[in-house]
Amino acid sequence: MRSYDEYCAIAKSLDVVGDRWTLLIVRELALRGACRYTDLRNGLPGVASNLLAERLRELERAGVIARENAPPPIATAIFRLTPRGEQLQPVLEELTRWGVPLMSEQSRGDAVRSHWLAWALELMLVDRHPDASPVTLELQTGDQPIVIETRDGAINTRLGSSESPDATLAGPPKPIMGLLLGLIGLADAKASGINYRGDPGILDRIGSRTTATAPS
Repeated sequence: MRSYDEYCAIAKSLDVVGDRWTLLIVRELALRGACRYTDLRNGLPGVASNLLAERLRELERAGVIARENAPPPIATAIFRLTPRGEQLQPVLEELTRWGVPLMSEQSRGDAVRSHWLAWALELMLVDRHPDASPVTLELQTGDQPIVIETRDGAINTRLGSSESPDATLAGPPKPIMGLLLGLIGLADAKASGINYRGDPGILDRIGSRTTATAPS
């Protein structure tokens, strides 16, 4: 791990988490809890096996993660965030908020994992009518369906399907995210391959906390 050799809190933080893939390892452990090595590989498509192993050793030495040997039937090493590592969660949240407008673009080779999308949506969406009855919106996109639920005025997301959603959005992830985050309208989303079924008022109720604008 190379150092910036600066007596600065930002530089010293980047000495620990600034290398390629490092903060994304923290992301996976923050979103999914304790993970096996194979879980991390699945959540980090494109990372080389030897590089992932190196980054895990560096994070362990820095006290950001801990390695445990799980008992049978798992019987393999499990990685989790330490209390020191958990302190990075607000950093991940602010990076998510800052990066949402950048999701107006998606390269052909960009990997997609539904738990990444669910994380961003739970942070960015708000229930505009919190006193109304709860509603459920199912997203059929990414590698797994995502369920968005309003509950006690809050937005909650989870992976999986709903038995009887009030509405369903199906199609590619980019226009679905763009629609929910206020980057595009429903007409543009439908033109991009989105199929919307159910109560048309759901999209008026579940919306972005702020008006997201694509970076110029």
